[in-house]
This record gives sequence, C-alpha cells and structure tokens, in this order.
Amino acid sequence: MKRLSGWDAVLLYSETPTVHMHTLKLAVIDISELKGRQFGIDEFREVIHSRLHKLEPFCYQLIDVPFKFHHPMWQENCEVDLEYHVRPFRVDSPGGRRELDDAVGRIASTPLDRSKPLWEMYFIEGLANGRIAVLGKIHHALADGVASANLLARGMDLQEGPQIDRDSYACESPPTKGELLRSAFADHMRHIAAFPGVVGYTAKGLQRVRQSSRKLSPELTRPFTPPPSFMNHRVDAQRRFATATLALADVKETAKHLNVTINDMVLAMSAGALRKLSLKYDGKADHPLLASVPVSFDFSKDRISGNRFSGVMMVVPIELDDPLQRVQAVHDAAVNAKETHNLMGPELVSRWSAYFPPGPAERLFHWLADKDGQNKVLNIPISNVPGPREPGRVGGALVTEIYSVGPLTTGSGLNITVWSYVDQLNISVLSDGATLADPHELTDAMVDAFVEIRSAAGLSEQLTVIEVAMS
Repeated sequence: MKRLSGWDAVLLYSETPTVHMHTLKLAVIDISELKGRQFGIDEFREVIHSRLHKLEPFCYQLIDVPFKFHHPMWQENCEVDLEYHVRPFRVDSPGGRRELDDAVGRIASTPLDRSKPLWEMYFIEGLANGRIAVLGKIHHALADGVASANLLARGMDLQEGPQIDRDSYACESPPTKGELLRSAFADHMRHIAAFPGVVGYTAKGLQRVRQSSRKLSPELTRPFTPPPSFMNHRVDAQRRFATATLALADVKETAKHLNVTINDMVLAMSAGALRKLSLKYDGKADHPLLASVPVSFDFSKDRISGNRFSGVMMVVPIELDDPLQRVQAVHDAAVNAKETHNLMGPELVSRWSAYFPPGPAERLFHWLADKDGQNKVLNIPISNVPGPREPGRVGGALVTEIYSVGPLTTGSGLNITVWSYVDQLNISVLSDGATLADPHELTDAMVDAFVEIRSAAGLSEQLTVIEVAMS
C-alpha cells in the first residue's frame, strides 16, 4: 500500500462527469512481418499478462480512506481481469488515420471505472497495410508523461538488458478500515512535521523572485485572467481526437536554423494554428493566449508511476502575423517563464497540494466544471514529451508510430500534446464535442504553420515523408 501524493490526488479530485482525467497512448503496430503468425486479442492478452510483473501500476487498485480522512491509497498488487482491461475494437476496413482517430475519440468519451485498476487497453483491428493499433487509456493520477513513457518502454521491449517475462504475479488482500485510518493518521503527522519545510521552500522562492532583476511580464503576473476564446467554455463529455506526423529531422533543422529549441518550435506551431482558428471562430486574434506547459522535475528512467511535474504558464503570441516574430516571441516567453518558474521553485505547487482536503477539493472541481464560462486559469494545455528513440516491438511486431494526449481541463475544450518517437514528431489533439466540428482542423493548421515558418526562414517547404506513418 502507498498513499497517492497530493498532486496525484488533485488529478483524481479534478475528474467530473464531463472532465475525464485519463491520458491516451496510441501505438500503431505492423504485424505483416510476422509472416502469417497469429497475433490477435488472445495473443496480445498473453503478452500483457506475461509483463504485468514489470508493469506494476497496472496492478494498482484505488482505495478510498473512510470519511475522506486523507488522500486515497494504491493497493499495489491486486487481481487484474485482462478480459475486462484488454478489449477488442474494430474500425471499418481498410482503416486509415481518420478512422483510427475517430475510434480513439469514441473510446476516450467514457471515464474509467474507479472500482477497478485505472487503465484500459484496446486492441484495434481493421487498419490498412497489415496493421493494428493498441490504445492505452490510463488515469493521470497513475502516471505523468515521463512515467508513461517509461511504462511504455517496459511494455515494448525498449529496456536495456534481457526481457524476462513471467506468467504470474503476487496479489495482496485489501486493507481493513482500521488499517486505512491508522495509516492516514500517521501520514497526517508526517505532513504536519513537513509543513515548516514547505513554508521555508515557498519563502525562499519568494525571496529569489524579489531579488531577481528580471521583471515579470503582465500576462504572467495575472495568471487568472486569460483572454476569452472559442476553446474556453463548459466542456461536454464527448471527445474527438486527431493526429498528424512530422519528420523530427525537419523540426530539428528548423529549430537549429532559427537558434531555438524543439519545444519552442512546438509552441510556435501551436501559436500559428491557434491564430488561424481564432480568426475563424472568434473573428479576431488580437491578444496572446495563456498555455499551461507541463515541465517535469523528475526524469528518472526507473519511474513508472506518479506525477512529478508542474505547469509553467506560457504566453502563446497568436496576435503576431509574422511567423518568425512568433517563433522569437515564443522563445523569449519560454525563457522568461522558465526562469520565473525556477525562481519560485519547480515543486511549489506539488508540495502544497499535499495539504488539499479531499472532500472540499472534489466539490470545488465539480462546481467549476458546471460553470458555463471561460477557464479562469489558462486557455489551453500544450505538452511536448520526448518519447522513445529506438523502435519498439510488441509480441515481436514493430511499433511504427506512437501518439499521446493528455486530458481536457475544466473550461478548456482543447489539448495539444506532441510526442517524439524515433524519427517522428507526432502531434495529437483532443477536443470536446462543442469546440471543433473536426479536430483535424487544428492538426492540419499546425502542419501549415510549420511549413509557413520554414518558408519564412528560407528553408524548403517540401516536408520529409515518413513512409511508415498512416495515410
């Protein structure tokens, strides 16, 4: 048994009937090279079963503490019914990118059942060119982007050293009510003892900010007043999903030419695309947007669960018409935001979240989700996660593409998540049912924005074709 951290628990409390807090991990797999060897849902379940001993979070069961006396706990070794968790799904054949994206959207539209381990996996058949897809639906309280990438590596033969499979794993009995309450009391005592350290951490951050010569931008000193936007409203329960693939080499070439980072390029592409959609849906793009960009403070390759990140508020300059000005503005804003974030202390929010009371926190998030208005904290979350650099395999079959996207947040009907995989930069967009009729509007606009940046920089508008990517 182990306690959810405060940050993990907040991601649990923030879930409502319309704000689902699961993340999505999509792998496209080429089974044609198996040369006729059967690889269906039964064989895939056997692969997952043989690796459950090293996919430990898949065996975690959420246990609520009586009277919400403390954050919930994970029962670390519980029975897993693979008939329930690993499910078949079929798209109309021959399925391509659009058909698969539509299927992911439908699957994403329902929340996870908290009475069972907080994950589901879908074995999707019907794709063209001898391919299948595997969709992992994992609650954010279980793992952040870095932990999910490490977990994915364990499931795809990407770890160094020999891969040892087993056909059994240990199971434990659930705790009693008394054990839960005694553990909660002991943890409360530890939190009380740690409180002076949290206050000290905060005070040191404030002191660093006061002593810093850098002046904070107005947008970052007013983080609770993002501008109204078409994407900010009461989120509905429907989810729509879209993907696009760029060559990582093209993005690296452009970033190097402009002396910026890949993360700057992702934000600049997002700015160009959101400018286009803001002009279409709002009739204007005269004010920068505010994005929350997750930044991890624990990149350990062994971490496969938990959340060790904080959201950095970042200006997205959609008001700028010139693409190169947007790139430079994003770069400058990122430097400023990261410096401010580091001055305050990257663990500030996660440390304070340990003291959020469960009952009031849940009621607050439900109240916010039912409000019909713009998000008061941010316009959109935008993530960029470095994924595996070596191609993975599942059951001996090659994984050709990986896509990932985080959840929608209260009052924000869009999420942009970018994952790199081998030689690809893979864009994923999640929307609710009301924000965009077709989320491919946004993925297409991001590709167009990238071409626009390359053209303005004097680079070729002809993009490298990723042969293995879905059409």
